[in-house]
Amino acid sequence: MNSIKNHFGVIIALIIIMAWAVCLVFALNLNINFSSPFTYLLVFLQMHLYTGLFITAHDGMHGTISKNRQTNKLIGTVSALLFSFNFYHKLFPKHHEHHRYVATDKDPDYHHGGFFPWYFSFLKQYVTWQQIVLMAISFNVLKLYFPVENLTLFWMLPAVLSTFQLFYFGTYLPHKGHHEPENKHFSRSQSKNHLWAFLSCYFFGYHYEHHDSPGTPWWQLYKVKGNL
Repeated sequence: MNSIKNHFGVIIALIIIMAWAVCLVFALNLNINFSSPFTYLLVFLQMHLYTGLFITAHDGMHGTISKNRQTNKLIGTVSALLFSFNFYHKLFPKHHEHHRYVATDKDPDYHHGGFFPWYFSFLKQYVTWQQIVLMAISFNVLKLYFPVENLTLFWMLPAVLSTFQLFYFGTYLPHKGHHEPENKHFSRSQSKNHLWAFLSCYFFGYHYEHHDSPGTPWWQLYKVKGNL
């Protein structure tokens, strides 16, 4: 029992990775029926699992997947790569700059402007030409084995939608607008609702709590809510 408890972060991470992979394989082999609600439910499920991949990589950046540094980095690296070929070693310093310089001009996640200017500024920080090339190569290889419609609907579209999910709930809502000087993390937090907090962005709507306790993994953030 203690062994499971000690490796629970790894177990959670592997469940997310495997769930994403199994659902993707299933979806790529699906006969698409655009009149069926199941088709669209599957798109949003894949979006949520893509977000889970990024959140897992994020937990790796805070060393909360595993106490073993190599295991932690390996799972973080794999999770980031599965999310449209993001590179963990490039994400790592930028994310820690966000925590160090939150809501300032040195914060790579912050932007003075409305939703879409901020969103595109956010993408410019994290999307690289290497990713685009690797995605293009992968798409052209995968279309030899799977229908283009399935690749577009279940592999590409959920990844794009996930960037909106991550940005809106994990960056824009917590950091937009004016923050009082006594708000040391320049972050706001959504109202306490654990189900919605999980569905919206793996508890990262509890954003002040994350900044106040960055060593708490995503699946325990709900415990911090209300204790600050």
